[in-house]
Amino acid sequence: MFVQEEKIFAGKVLKIHICTMDGTEWLEEVTEDTTVEKLKERCLKHCVHGSLEDPKTLTHHKLIHAATERVLSDTKTVADENLKDKDVLLLIKKRPPPTPPKTADVSSEDKKKQENKAPDKDAILKATASLSTRHTDRTVTQHNIRDFQTELRKILVSLIEVAQKLLALNPDAVELFKKANAMLDEDEEDRVDETALQQLTEMGFPESRAIKALRLNHMSVTQAMEWLIEHVDDPSVDTPLPGQDSSGAAGATAAATPGPPASASASASDESNKQDELTEIFKRIRRKREFRPDSRAVIALMEMGFDEKEVIDALRVNNNQQDAACEWLLGDRKPSPEDLDKGIDTNSPLFQAILENPVVQLGLTNPKTLLAFEDMLENPLNSTQWMNDPETGPVMLQISRIFQTLNRT
Repeated sequence: MFVQEEKIFAGKVLKIHICTMDGTEWLEEVTEDTTVEKLKERCLKHCVHGSLEDPKTLTHHKLIHAATERVLSDTKTVADENLKDKDVLLLIKKRPPPTPPKTADVSSEDKKKQENKAPDKDAILKATASLSTRHTDRTVTQHNIRDFQTELRKILVSLIEVAQKLLALNPDAVELFKKANAMLDEDEEDRVDETALQQLTEMGFPESRAIKALRLNHMSVTQAMEWLIEHVDDPSVDTPLPGQDSSGAAGATAAATPGPPASASASASDESNKQDELTEIFKRIRRKREFRPDSRAVIALMEMGFDEKEVIDALRVNNNQQDAACEWLLGDRKPSPEDLDKGIDTNSPLFQAILENPVVQLGLTNPKTLLAFEDMLENPLNSTQWMNDPETGPVMLQISRIFQTLNRT
């Protein structure tokens, strides 16, 4: 009876499977209150078949729980480590810490590596202390290496002002811009990717809707298809885009406007009417080229909690790039939407060089160049189209070359 009580108070007996690195395996019977250190001592005695002569042997080994790959703590008990019956433990000798190499033991190759080590900042300053100071404005120069796409908008804003003034001086300015406005109407009507349109119509979408979707989504078939699916039940899905059916009426109204009566002030009155008509045409052109935000990007950013106006501003500043617009909204919001309407310094060497270029000078007298500038200003994704145009392409090429040349120097 006494022995049975002793076994009860000693705790539950577990059979632990022990393995060593040399492949030896055996079972150790331990109670739950046995410490890990005691278990490790028993394992080591089993390996050496006797007592441990070197007391350090115990501290130079460790027990690892195979299933969880954790090292058992010597001070904890079997119960504390949550060991179960038939668990597997690994008895492993601890890896000794690496001893630092002595100077005499360092090989010649290591010495060579140390000798060839790159100098630090202090060593460089000490070695160059006697040299004369040059290029002290290098930091400023680095900041002046600008990105062409960033600067192009400022250049376009200033060039549009110049082009409007030059074209307004032309005696046939009103007729030129009426022609340009008609050209814009024709361009809007005809500029549809036939391949993209065919893909959408083959999917079963009506041609008129497919054309509208492509124009709204910069001729992207994927985005146009998603727009068509999203607006399939929209009652206004077949409504023409703004400006498509208003230009004709406006033009008819302008054409029907009676001329001023002959009088002594006829010349001044003609000039005033001419300027007013030019202003109206400029406004009409700009309305047709106004920025169109990516509808998918607007929805995605508004779902993050941003206001619609903020989202449109962000997409306008970042050329309809959703990720860049998100960073702009979360950051310091520079540049601001107002900064987009600021032109380049007209007295800067870059702008002067652009204006002095004969190809640019000739291009600024062409209404189509002004249309291209207006379009690229609000829809930068259309830049490639104008770069490939036989009339506007040479002008854009010269602006890019002048910018790159001055930027390098």
